[in-house]
Amino acid sequence: MSRALPKYSKRRVAIIGGAAAVALSGAVIAGTALAGQPAKGGGAQNARTLADPGTISCPDVASRLPAVPASAKAEVDRNLALLQTQIQEANTRLKNTVGQGGPNFVNNAILGPLKDKRVSTIDRIAIAIGRTSAKPAGLDSLAPCALNAAGGAAAGGGRAQATATPGTGANQQAGGGTAAGDGAAVGTIGCPDVASRLPAVPASAKAEVDRNLALLQTQIQEANTRLKNTVGQGGPNFVNNAILGPLKDKRVSTIDRIAIAIGRTSAKPAGLDSLAACTLTK
Repeated sequence: MSRALPKYSKRRVAIIGGAAAVALSGAVIAGTALAGQPAKGGGAQNARTLADPGTISCPDVASRLPAVPASAKAEVDRNLALLQTQIQEANTRLKNTVGQGGPNFVNNAILGPLKDKRVSTIDRIAIAIGRTSAKPAGLDSLAPCALNAAGGAAAGGGRAQATATPGTGANQQAGGGTAAGDGAAVGTIGCPDVASRLPAVPASAKAEVDRNLALLQTQIQEANTRLKNTVGQGGPNFVNNAILGPLKDKRVSTIDRIAIAIGRTSAKPAGLDSLAACTLTK
């Protein structure tokens, strides 16, 4: 035999039941939102940025060359292959350094050094052709490359930094992983002296040799300026990869031009390439 509940008991049951229904509805709504809606803040976009930093592309050099003399073909082909290798290496580095450095990291640490390497390689191609034919002009305009952005990559100014990489702040000194402390402790780049290692320079080569010796000094000054202006950028190998490496490539090309100039009317000096590598002195 059922007993009627007092009025106050019915009211309490109704309140409890309503609260449970509201709580259950809220849980269902919250669960639906978490399961079915993407997070605001570009999580998916950031994931794509990290997975696909884009690719680096460069102007084609082979199609812009004049007829290549048979005597220069092997050297030209070797340097054309080197241009492709340089692009591949740059794309590999682009992929392996996602999230490193600041907004200009790609320009400073990848595109800039790649341009320097291409200038040197393209110059060797032109020199090889010019030994027995008219030296092609204007090929240096083909040296700069560009970042074809993908997955939210920032074209031209580097990549969007989806995540911060610990230890790449302004207090970390590039090059050997030594903390700089302040900009004044960046150090200087020193290179072996080339002029003192040259044989007697023929009069016919003096102007060209002097011009390239002056260029070697300019390259060192530019490298030291870049060293100062990029304190704190990149990882522990930034100085080696973005400054010392490209500087060595430039010096190899310049020193080679000096040796070629002397060799036109005298014995071509050997072993000068050993003077190309420079070092960072703290």
